[in-house]
Amino acid sequence: MIDEKKLSAEDIRKQYRPRLIDARIEKLLSIFGGIQIVGPKWCGKSWTGTYHSESVINLGEEEVKRRALLEPRDLLRGEYPMLVDEWQVVPNLMDVARLNIDFSARKGMYIFAGSTTPPKGSVMHSGAGRFARIKMHTMSLFESGDSSGKVSLSDLFDGDYAGTVSSSLDYYKAVCLICRGGWPGSIGEEEEDALKKPKAYIDMISGDDALPIDGKRRNKALIGKLMLSLARNTSTPASMKTLANDMAEGGKAPSEPTVTDYLDALKKIFLVEEQHGWRPNLRSATRLQSSPRRHLADPSLAAALLCNGPGELRQDPNTAGFLFESMCYRDLCIYASALGGEVFYYKEENGLEADFIIQLKDGRWGAAEAKMGVYEFEKSAKNLLKVKEKMVAGGLREPSFLMILNVTGGVAHIREDGVVEVPIDCFGP
Repeated sequence: MIDEKKLSAEDIRKQYRPRLIDARIEKLLSIFGGIQIVGPKWCGKSWTGTYHSESVINLGEEEVKRRALLEPRDLLRGEYPMLVDEWQVVPNLMDVARLNIDFSARKGMYIFAGSTTPPKGSVMHSGAGRFARIKMHTMSLFESGDSSGKVSLSDLFDGDYAGTVSSSLDYYKAVCLICRGGWPGSIGEEEEDALKKPKAYIDMISGDDALPIDGKRRNKALIGKLMLSLARNTSTPASMKTLANDMAEGGKAPSEPTVTDYLDALKKIFLVEEQHGWRPNLRSATRLQSSPRRHLADPSLAAALLCNGPGELRQDPNTAGFLFESMCYRDLCIYASALGGEVFYYKEENGLEADFIIQLKDGRWGAAEAKMGVYEFEKSAKNLLKVKEKMVAGGLREPSFLMILNVTGGVAHIREDGVVEVPIDCFGP
């Protein structure tokens, strides 16, 4: 096998910042022959994969890529678990790994990490039954050390939270966290340096090699306009028509198939997250919105597209509010995933809604709103209580909790009406 340049396990453990996904990786490696870690570039897949591996194959290196094309079976022999990084460069390695797993009957042989979905038809077999797939996000505030995590999502589901927890967060600090983002390489850096990362990411995506994911070359200007439109419409179910109008050039908007193609390309590199509408099994014939709400892979990307840093964003509380909601969505997805749950939104045509519905596989659920201003708390609490009443009346079990995630609450506590107010820097898994 090629002599890979890699840090020793000891060096990795010294520098590696633990992620909530680590426990799931260890568990799945004990069950399956391999795992796939997918997610946006720079979110930490390579570091996490290396941390859990005994050997590393990096297909971003030209020599390794050539060896993979010529001698794939030989390349995939070595110490296990073996990380195959950026495997989509030579997608047929998945087929070779699958056969190796079948013949050896071993668990935990491979960790395949990639930032792009391979083109259809490039892999003969999906790896189902041999590989488990894990989605990785940028870092939550708990993982980056910006939240104490003393109010635990797990405890809220178990009914174990009953105390008060002090917060050190304020509006400006929250705006700074939005603009910095959860990129592992930005944690601990000076603010000026950290703010350059999201802008560099955007430049990379809309650069000269504009999304050549499936052999297609796409228009750089249209990619930039689509990303800007997605940033403007963060946390909303913007229609294809809205996106197309935002992408118009010379007064002419692109066709819906073109918008769909560009949006799908961004999804394939995990730049766009879709938050789907919750459809509870109610006895009532309530009409619900189901179009997905979209978020960029990290709220810092939307912030970088819309403003020139925290100073400017703090002057626009409305935009800051949508980006704060997107940051809460990112963190909730990470925490819920650790519990085997998912995050939805709920909205009826008559306007009754909840920013987040967190549901576990056993049917337990909770509802939450994201609010930056204290003046919005009362309205949000009443709204959440109406959602609870509607669900219970429709035959659903009672929610495990109702929560307002915020930045100016001062202290996490349970209100008299039972709704929990939680500053985001106190929230965790």
